[in-house]
Amino acid sequence: MTRTVIAQGTFDILHPGHVHYLEEAAAMGDELVVIVARRSNVDHKEKPICPATQRRDVVAALEAVDEAVVGHETDIFAPIEEIDPDVIALGHDQHHDDEAIAAELEARGIDCEVRRASGREPAATDELLSTRHIVDRILERRG
Repeated sequence: MTRTVIAQGTFDILHPGHVHYLEEAAAMGDELVVIVARRSNVDHKEKPICPATQRRDVVAALEAVDEAVVGHETDIFAPIEEIDPDVIALGHDQHHDDEAIAAELEARGIDCEVRRASGREPAATDELLSTRHIVDRILERRG
């Protein structure tokens, strides 16, 4: 039986922190499906710069990812219901409330585990592991 893992995020400007998260999520099961957030659903930080389909395609190109999909327009749990995963892997710093997610999954009859991936320390002093920091650096150097 295949153990399916879902990871999710914005993935606006892909960086080594994203790769670490997705590789760790992939190691939690046999198949990794990534849900890429739609711009309209990002309300906890700045809206993504790149279109959702572009972000999906870049994420899908990573070796650790078996499939990448764009999230639902109004119901962020709809793709989870459709995929019916065994594990939802959250990033170490994602804003989600693990207990609230578990409660919503139970209410929808989705039996899966919610786990957090570990963080990753920069490999060098100038390595950037945050889209916000990358954008800030671009503005600092080019703005």
